Amino acid sequence: MNNFELRAAGQGFRSIAGLDEVGRGPLAGPVVAAAVILPSDYHNDEINDSKKLSPRKRKRLYHTILQDALAVGLGLVEPELIDRINIHQATMMAMKKAVASLPRKPDHLLIDGIHRIALPISQETIIKGDSLSISIASASIIAKVTRDTIMEEYHRQYPEYNFGKNKGYGTKEHEEAIRSHGQCSIHRRSFRLKSLEDVFKTGDLFEP
Repeated sequence: MNNFELRAAGQGFRSIAGLDEVGRGPLAGPVVAAAVILPSDYHNDEINDSKKLSPRKRKRLYHTILQDALAVGLGLVEPELIDRINIHQATMMAMKKAVASLPRKPDHLLIDGIHRIALPISQETIIKGDSLSISIASASIIAKVTRDTIMEEYHRQYPEYNFGKNKGYGTKEHEEAIRSHGQCSIHRRSFRLKSLEDVFKTGDLFEP
């Protein structure tokens, strides 16, 4: 899991940040990105893509990473701005915010996916990087737990949508709640339901 970090270190980089985001697909809530700089040669066999971990294990590793990391940065973009600039641009903005919020400046970024961000820093994109790079995997855990906590807080404000369980994703229960109660302040107005019923009603075949 640290081959990319070791290779970057071998190229002379000394402050390597892993970068990942969570929340591109939900119908509600923010997109959240995290950047994590780990000590050189850091090793933890339990750290992996956040999607492959149980909620309990994610939370435990979240605290471990916060304790062990040299620096952690977060970036959030709220639903209103997502609707204005689209989810891709919002994701890139969240990643830039995460890097900017790091308490120490990175000289190299390892980014999950295929898209570089508009920053004058050396970068490497890695497809499925959250399963291949320990720093990206750490960022995925930090971003996921942070976003889940935000959505659990929104659940207390809007219990009818059960955000504590669905975290804003388009589950059948969540879609039914939207039909019953309409959208609340944290729903992404530019996103559409994908059920056949909505296709027939609106002509929308997919969500952004």
